[in-house]
Amino acid sequence: MGLDILLVVACALIGADGCVLLAKRPPGRPLAGLWEFPGGKVEPGETPDVALIRELEEELAIRVTPKCLAPFTFASHSYEAFHLLMPLYLCRKWEGTVKAQQGQELAWVRAKRLGDYAMPPADEPLKAMLRDLL
Repeated sequence: MGLDILLVVACALIGADGCVLLAKRPPGRPLAGLWEFPGGKVEPGETPDVALIRELEEELAIRVTPKCLAPFTFASHSYEAFHLLMPLYLCRKWEGTVKAQQGQELAWVRAKRLGDYAMPPADEPLKAMLRDLL
């Protein structure tokens, strides 16, 4: 029997200057201290885009509409306890000012500098894809 699949969703928020937003996982959480793209778990009954809109409002106090989310790629990675499947969306337009709502540290990073930020194993391959795009 294989691992349970955990569906999470993430977003590469791209600012007007081409920088990408990363959030640092806070102490006390799994993979604390590593940087990631904002997002979270897809709850039962949610589609990935609906979950991402909810997560971005909860985590960053911004409002995003479905038409502003562009599916880009996905991560598929086996951790010890589960297999993570994570669609990554691009978003260049939102309402409100990005502000950490859960005590997480935020950083706007140029695509060519993403390699300077330690990320969870599932996120690592996404860095090169974003560098190629941006």
